[in-house]
Amino acid sequence: MDKIKHFYGVDISKSFFDVVDQDGKHDQFSNDVKGFKGLLKFIKKDSLVVMEATGYYHYRLAQYLYENDITVSVVNPLSVKRFIQMKLSKIKTDKSDAKAICEYAQAAEVPLYTARNAVQAECLQLLSLQDLYLKQRTAIKNKIHGEKALGTPSKTVSRSLVRMLKQLEKELAQIETKLESLVRKTQEEQLEQLTSIPGMGKKTAMLLIVLTDGFTSFENARQLCCYTGITPTIRQSGTSVRGRSRISKVGNRKLRNLLFMCSFTACKTNKACREIYERIVEKGKSKKLALIAVCNKLLKQAFAIAKSGTYYQENYMSKLA
Repeated sequence: MDKIKHFYGVDISKSFFDVVDQDGKHDQFSNDVKGFKGLLKFIKKDSLVVMEATGYYHYRLAQYLYENDITVSVVNPLSVKRFIQMKLSKIKTDKSDAKAICEYAQAAEVPLYTARNAVQAECLQLLSLQDLYLKQRTAIKNKIHGEKALGTPSKTVSRSLVRMLKQLEKELAQIETKLESLVRKTQEEQLEQLTSIPGMGKKTAMLLIVLTDGFTSFENARQLCCYTGITPTIRQSGTSVRGRSRISKVGNRKLRNLLFMCSFTACKTNKACREIYERIVEKGKSKKLALIAVCNKLLKQAFAIAKSGTYYQENYMSKLA
């Protein structure tokens, strides 16, 4: 980091990404190899390029820059959002976001990106494809329901939709099998350790391992909770503004949804989770809020186990904050 002389903030989306340097110089490139090459010509030597973790959109650019000996940092979007809020900025554009990321990189100590290996890269691609097929499956199920609502659905249409649904189910099953195979290839012991947590399902454990790069991407459990988007946000000012506490929802929606499903089982089988759930409900809080607290507890347990390399121990995990 001592050699860094130039900073660049990148706001990236599916098709394009905007780049702003420390002097305010701005340009926009296509989110493909052609755009990546254009960025290489745009940036100077001894530079740090910083971008937000935006699902799968940032991955190819980060990999490309890393492989071309450019120092890269991928930061938590929540950290940048808070930085922008502290500056009281009212402008919201791709260019302003890129500028804010650049300013954040100069003001904070950002983590350096290390390229993922072939197994990790394939896992991310499989997750992306899985998301696509899940959306298509939902659309087809809705279409089937809509056709039945007509009263006299076309047999040709119905059969075609059922065939497509069966094929998608088959593809999703194959993706799930391949994902598990890849995770076990590199992180089998960690997967077994995480699934030893009562309430932690195999799908959730695998997704955690892939998204956190084996829990190496986060320094503490709170960062992981922020990344997932289940940290509470409080709206309170003086005596006039007292909004309800809500979760941030700035993070990985898929992981958040899986954790929420796990929380139901954890309330019954996980002593620490059951205790925190009952304590919150007894205080008159909503059951949903209690389940979110259980999600936080599960993540803290998973982080502790991953970092210690041990299996679940009820007495030890009950003492976790």
